[in-house]
Amino acid sequence: MVEVTGVANGSRAHRAGVRAGDILIRVNGRDIVDVLDYRFYIADKHVELLVHRGAELLTFTIDKDIYDDIGLEFETPLMDKKHRCENGCIFCFIDQNPEGMRESIYFKDDDSRLSFLHGNYITLTNLKKSDIDRIIEMHISPVNISVHTTNPDLRVKMMKNKRAGEVLEYIRVLADAGVKLRGQIVLCKGVNDGAELERSMRDLVEFYPAMDSVSIVPAGLTRYRRGLYPLEPFTPDECRDVINQVASFGDRCVKKYGERIFYVSDEFYVKGKVELPDYDFWEEFSQLENGVGMLSLFSHEFKLTLSNLTDEELKINRKVSVATGEASYESIKSLINDLCDAVPNLNVHLYKIKNEFFGGEVNVTGLLTGEDIERALAGRPLGDELLLSRAMLRAEGDLFLCGMTPESLSNKLGVKIRFTENDGGEFLLALLGIE
Repeated sequence: MVEVTGVANGSRAHRAGVRAGDILIRVNGRDIVDVLDYRFYIADKHVELLVHRGAELLTFTIDKDIYDDIGLEFETPLMDKKHRCENGCIFCFIDQNPEGMRESIYFKDDDSRLSFLHGNYITLTNLKKSDIDRIIEMHISPVNISVHTTNPDLRVKMMKNKRAGEVLEYIRVLADAGVKLRGQIVLCKGVNDGAELERSMRDLVEFYPAMDSVSIVPAGLTRYRRGLYPLEPFTPDECRDVINQVASFGDRCVKKYGERIFYVSDEFYVKGKVELPDYDFWEEFSQLENGVGMLSLFSHEFKLTLSNLTDEELKINRKVSVATGEASYESIKSLINDLCDAVPNLNVHLYKIKNEFFGGEVNVTGLLTGEDIERALAGRPLGDELLLSRAMLRAEGDLFLCGMTPESLSNKLGVKIRFTENDGGEFLLALLGIE
């Protein structure tokens, strides 16, 4: 049961008589524990709600189109607390955060509901067989799984959880039930790479087509790893070895299944100084949230939008600045050079921002902070606007990771800031000042 904190005005639930403060007990005779129960059972055309209102027990009947919302609001999107991670992974980025950040930054979630709702990756270690049965019953798909290795003993070592090896069996149970799966391997040098990576890819491809893609990403290493498991970054030569290993396995998958399935993240290509594959290589771009194919897609969107602009739209006179992380700098620079060749009166100041806040090997744009940007751009020419990626902002309050607000950064630098989504077309239009 869960308290209804609001009812959208004019919604079906509002017209039926449900009120804020009512306690929702059952939907269509089924107990409601969290958002998955709620969403699953209100998907029918005929919905019967059982609620407590004080001492009264009331029933409301709602008829609607299938899948339509009915307008109830709850205290949290999950309708209860997030499930906390029970692992101690040797590569955990949260353990590498500096002190003094917002409390929410240090919370480790490992919640299957967030996998379904927001694409978060889960380790399966805090799930029971009943949780797996519920995922299957509700047809929750895809389920995003942080695999890291299919070697049970090594997975226990890497995640410091005695259940980490045995729960690998859940992957087979979900695959056999037809649940779509997406995998992630955080690659740690000298731990789960080389022969262990080959074993993991061989094991995971057995779950195809349920397991439709697997990303291989390097462990993020900050300068705050004191007292943690000794991990080292991959060298450029080692990055190229990983690219070749995964590409070779992926080529075999293409021949056998018609799909590549396994991909390394853009970071390996950038650090290994290897040209990024073209747009078609990434197929469905199913691992974008892991930085897989992101730069190729961004470039494709940028060039496609540019090709569709009219001569009149390119007749602008504008000065603008862009700040980006080290990993994406060369790719962004190439696109901006092409644009400036086509638009002679466009002047773009592109700045590569080093991540001093996290230090170490952290070089992606999404982990830049307001402090990093302020430090790098103070006194530099910024033009009419400064363009930044919205990936730099956290969901809670639209703050940078350091806690600075966009308004504060704008005031410090004395320039208007425009945030763009991770979309090459939107970025191009922002450069040109087109709304």
